Amino acid sequence: MSDAEWVVVRPLLPVPGWLRGRGGQPEAYCHRTMLDAIRYLVDNGTKWRAMPADFPPWDRVYAFFRRWRDHGLVKEFHDRLRGRVRERAGRDPEPSAGVIDSQSVKADAVVGADSRGFDGGKLINGRKRHVVVDTLGLLLGVMVTAADIGDRTAAHVLLAQVTAAHHLLALVWADGGYTGSLVEYCLAALALVLAIVKRTDDMRGFVVLPKRWIVERFFVHLMRSRRLVRDFERSTTSAEAMVYWSATMLMTRRLARPRPSRA
Repeated sequence: MSDAEWVVVRPLLPVPGWLRGRGGQPEAYCHRTMLDAIRYLVDNGTKWRAMPADFPPWDRVYAFFRRWRDHGLVKEFHDRLRGRVRERAGRDPEPSAGVIDSQSVKADAVVGADSRGFDGGKLINGRKRHVVVDTLGLLLGVMVTAADIGDRTAAHVLLAQVTAAHHLLALVWADGGYTGSLVEYCLAALALVLAIVKRTDDMRGFVVLPKRWIVERFFVHLMRSRRLVRDFERSTTSAEAMVYWSATMLMTRRLARPRPSRA
């Protein structure tokens, strides 16, 4: 991280238990060094054991990653950053609208058969990332499943999680793969309007569809992180944590940029 990014990040980091008087020992390495190490791994796609010597030992970095993953600290940190980005853009910290979509990616050999599958539509053997983003393209929720899990099936669970965390969310745009009973379920059970944005029959070639391009742009940002080009994680919880880490990198860069002059 640059110094400008660290100035943004430092006040938003979760406070360690020993600083809150909950006991325990101070950590051996500073958070900036640990965050830089994880960002390096996500951005460059290296193995944990191939962590450069400039960073702490790989097992200490992995222990830090695992603790943040298991206790939901990476999501907490991400959500604080998202609120700051929305406020800086003149929006309410809590979103009222979003976009849902999925992305199938090939899985590495370390991914077990119990969490991988074959996506017949895209001919990909691996996993599928189901995400909900707000209208700024900021992540609201992610769920990683086997690639053979249908979009509507995963959306039942993911949308319930997202609406429980974001009570102002009232409208979500989706593509034609989310039609059917899911629309009625969202309205009746979640008080959520699921608006389907479809291509018309007269469209030819590549056409930018309203609202759907927002989530597609988010997937493009994920593909810039080499660790996410394929799914290298043994567990789906680690795969979801990697998506959150990539999203935090994007928002940190946005917050560190100087605001444009209105003169």
